[in-house]
Amino acid sequence: MSNKALTKSQTASPVRHEGRHELPVYTPRVDIAETETEVHLLADMPGVDEKHVDIDVERNILTIRGRSESRAPAGYTVTFQEYEDVNYERTFTLGDTIDRNGIRATVRDGVLNLVLPKAKEAQPRRIAVKAG
Repeated sequence: MSNKALTKSQTASPVRHEGRHELPVYTPRVDIAETETEVHLLADMPGVDEKHVDIDVERNILTIRGRSESRAPAGYTVTFQEYEDVNYERTFTLGDTIDRNGIRATVRDGVLNLVLPKAKEAQPRRIAVKAG
């Protein structure tokens, strides 16, 4: 991956933040892959669905946040639970090569998939050579 496309930041996990229902905040584990035209970011956030994910881009900072919410199946009451609801949060610094307006996101089975397209200027291109 090119050094300038995306820079991750490290934080300790878990952390407790005031004002967030006193839930622990975990740093989701992330896999990053790159093609010539896009950077793909996969973040593991177990228990998170599309209603509980927020993605913000402010200047060159990409922030992903999520909240897990445990639910009992319809007609059941939870009598014992080992997993607690948690918040997830992670930030990345975007390089100039990322097209901020084209970022797409999906979430499925607790995995957030972000597609960060590269700006046209940053994509490789072939120059035709003519005999002359």
